[in-house]
Amino acid sequence: MTARFTGKVALVTGGGSGIGRATALAFAREGAAVVVAGRTPGPLEETVRLAEKEGGTASAVTADVSRAADVARLVATAAGRHGGLHIAFNNAAVLAAGPVTGIDEATWAAMVGTNLTGVWLSLKEEVAYMSAHGGGVIVNTASIGVTAVPGLGAYGATKAGVVALTKAAAREAVADGVRINVVSPGPIATAMSMRPGETEAGRAARVGERVPAGRVGTPEEVAAAVLWLASSEAAFVVGHELTVDGGATA
Repeated sequence: MTARFTGKVALVTGGGSGIGRATALAFAREGAAVVVAGRTPGPLEETVRLAEKEGGTASAVTADVSRAADVARLVATAAGRHGGLHIAFNNAAVLAAGPVTGIDEATWAAMVGTNLTGVWLSLKEEVAYMSAHGGGVIVNTASIGVTAVPGLGAYGATKAGVVALTKAAAREAVADGVRINVVSPGPIATAMSMRPGETEAGRAARVGERVPAGRVGTPEEVAAAVLWLASSEAAFVVGHELTVDGGATA
C-alpha cells in the first residue's frame, strides 16, 4: 500500500471487470476509498472483496449510468458513504460489433445510452458536486476505436463523442477546480476485446500483427495511466487524451 491517494474517495463506473476492476483495485492499493458501480451486483461485490483482501477500502453501488436518476443517486451515495468525492473514473461501456448499416436501432441506442449519455450524465453530477466541494479530478474512457475500424463504426462514434465531450467539459470546469481528461485504450486483455469464438492465443496473434508493441495490453497498464491522470503529478494536464495502445495509432 502506498499513500498517493490516502484520504481521497474515488468512484469507478464499470468497476465489475476489466479496466474498471483493475483501476478500482489500483486506487484502493494507493489508499483511496473506492466506490465501484455497474448494473450487475455480483461482479461489483467481487471487486470489493478483492480490494478488501489487499487491505483496501471499497464498496459497491448498483446503478445504470444511462439513467439520470441512477447517476444522481450514485454520486450522492458515493459522497455520503465516504465523506466526499475527489476522483471519478467514468469507464462503463458496452460494445456491439457490426457494419454501420447493419446495427439496429436498439443496439445503437444501447451503446449511445451507456457509452456517451452515461458519461455526460456522470459529468453533470460529478462536476456539480466537485465544484461545490473544493474541486476534483475526472477521467473518462474513450477508445482507439474512434479510428476507422470496420465493424466498430457505431462503437467508435460513441467514443469519439466522449473525446469531444471531455475536451469541452475540461475547459469549462477547470476554473471551478475540476480537472478532466480522457484515456483511450487500444487492444486490452479484457472480454470486450475478444471476437466471437476467439481464443486468447488467437487474439494475441491477431493483435500482435497490427500493434507495433507486438502484444495485447493489460488492464493494469490502463489503470496506471488513469491513476497518473488523477494524481497531483498531472496537475497541469487538462483536456488531454492519453492513448494507451502499444503504438497502434502512432
